[in-house]
Amino acid sequence: MKRTSKLILSMSKYLLLLFLIFASSSTLYSQNDFIAIISDHETNEPIAEVTVAFPELGIGSFTDSNGFAEVKNIPDGTHQITISFVGYETITITRDFPLDPEFQNQTFELHHAHEELDEITITSTRSSRTIEDIPTRVEFIAGEELAEKGNMKPGDIRMLLNESTGIQTQQTSATSYNSSIRIQGLDGRYTQLLRDGLPLYSGFSGGLSLMQIAPLDLKQVEVIKGASSTLYGEGAIAGLVNLISKTPGEDPELSFMLNETSARGIDLSGFYSSQRNAIGTTVFASYNKGTAYDPADIGFTAIPEFERFTLNPKIFVDLNPNTSLNAGFNVITENRLGGDIDFIEGENVNNPYLEENETQRISTQFQLTHQFSSDLAFSLKNSLNYYDRSISIPDYTFSGLQSSSFSEANISLIKDKTEWIGGLNLWTDNFDEARDADGFDLSFSDVTIGGFAQNTWICRYKPLQN
Repeated sequence: MKRTSKLILSMSKYLLLLFLIFASSSTLYSQNDFIAIISDHETNEPIAEVTVAFPELGIGSFTDSNGFAEVKNIPDGTHQITISFVGYETITITRDFPLDPEFQNQTFELHHAHEELDEITITSTRSSRTIEDIPTRVEFIAGEELAEKGNMKPGDIRMLLNESTGIQTQQTSATSYNSSIRIQGLDGRYTQLLRDGLPLYSGFSGGLSLMQIAPLDLKQVEVIKGASSTLYGEGAIAGLVNLISKTPGEDPELSFMLNETSARGIDLSGFYSSQRNAIGTTVFASYNKGTAYDPADIGFTAIPEFERFTLNPKIFVDLNPNTSLNAGFNVITENRLGGDIDFIEGENVNNPYLEENETQRISTQFQLTHQFSSDLAFSLKNSLNYYDRSISIPDYTFSGLQSSSFSEANISLIKDKTEWIGGLNLWTDNFDEARDADGFDLSFSDVTIGGFAQNTWICRYKPLQN
């Protein structure tokens, strides 16, 4: 009986081994290959990195630089194949394997998708090259990231910048909450702040700038980390921040934002844009109010009492197919009071410490662009800035009026592998200090004339092949 059982067990092992060998050979025999060549329907150029997938089998491949893709180990049967690439319409086909000779090594042409992808253009470098071809370190905030951070902090742009690597928004006053930008550790006065490529604030006007810019009308924010004085003057030693405004689209836009904070603050903003034939308009307005707040109960404000109003209308005109201009102005008024919270709330306090800021800003923007040909263009820019500010603390008051201007004319020549841009600019800056008593006069007046030239040359090296 024992011998019979051993014999049956031994035969079972041999039968199992024969079955595995047969199954393996059958599986190997049923494996197939799928080869496809993918090209662009309009240009007939091969497309790299196209996905060729068998969704039901969980296998696939990508095309190489010649548009060639090969998928191996496909079992016999009917299978669905998808061919897809960003910006193109997806192809879905069904094939029976083994393939008929007519379906072997087949070429597929991809058609461009009807919906165009949103294009992001970097303007701060004064170049039309893609961000991959720009030697300057540039970062931008746009799209959902811009909207998310704007919703988190709708009253100003500190949140947009503070979470970017290498940028710090430093609070310069404990009671009034004034802040400045530090790029790569340098002081805030070495960072240039631009609006659509034009100087937004200059000189002594920059102390409250971050606190007085609401983000609702911004399309994107561009940051250059590193010296940019050649193109944007002495204020851009550490880098620059360029705030790009929204422009009118094909469809009108009307948006509002209402925010109330746990510190009893209110942010109310509205934005409108429309385009009718050759004329487009945008209007942005905001009202921001803060209540004196002392969460640590130390008797001084962590958030000051303030009230701010902003108005920024712009007009865009296409004079002809080759010439366009835009113009607008910006008005900001704010009163900000920080310090002894009991005094601010109306109680009687002996010798209270207070810091009061009163500001009025008025600035204008003008840009004219003319396209002589497909590769030659001329641009004229101008901005005027008026800033009235007074700072009061016990026994001291600083007050002054600053007026500045920036004008630039440039011409650009753009070719396939090289790009030239050159121009002239004029900076004026005048500050008059209001003094009640004799002392050192801080008033000054500057006029700076500059010229610049920039060449971007694209040189691509191909790796040596054995």
